[in-house]
Amino acid sequence: MLTLVATPIGDYDEITLKALTTLKEAEVIICESTKETSKLLRHHGISGKTYEVLDEHFLKEDLQKFTDLCRDKKVALVSDCGTPAFCDPGSDLVEQCRKEGIEIRNCLGASSLMGLISLSGLKLHEFLFRGFVPQETGARNEAYKNLQTELKQTKRAVVLMDTPYRLQKMISELEAFFGDHFIVLATDLGTAEEQILTGVPGAVKNKLTKTKAEFMILVKPK
Repeated sequence: MLTLVATPIGDYDEITLKALTTLKEAEVIICESTKETSKLLRHHGISGKTYEVLDEHFLKEDLQKFTDLCRDKKVALVSDCGTPAFCDPGSDLVEQCRKEGIEIRNCLGASSLMGLISLSGLKLHEFLFRGFVPQETGARNEAYKNLQTELKQTKRAVVLMDTPYRLQKMISELEAFFGDHFIVLATDLGTAEEQILTGVPGAVKNKLTKTKAEFMILVKPK
């Protein structure tokens, strides 16, 4: 059996009792990083676990090994923070387990996406989750142009994210492509350093003091 366990996005105590019970009972924990996961488990007094690593560098031919573990043992799948199998390779494992008829369960928990939406103060009946934009400059610019069209045609807010060290780069790009749009920037959600900045991209950039942070951005249609 495979259980997807949402882990804290900031404070280690931001985790459900059900998740802790699942992690205690798991025979194998599949994670992105043993360093991050073991710190979380130690904080909650959980030790002696067997870990397997499933990250962006995993080989497709190893997927069956993980799937077989889920068939034979109680397996918990976690990411470094937040909900696993969402914008990470865990989705491949979920898909394969479903194909092979392996039971899959879920322990819901902290969500940076829902945190951003609720903190925005906007009445959003629908939105587009775009997630990570491409790394390569040409493809990145093309993605922003497509989003300009999307915002204009559908009138739906768009949620973007990227790696922590591209925080200021993305704000500058949004200033160039969406300079007159209202945006909501959420950084380091769930931590003591949590910050929400709103306004047009230029104003947000002027208020931003962080050069690197976990972040998500909502761009509101005009």
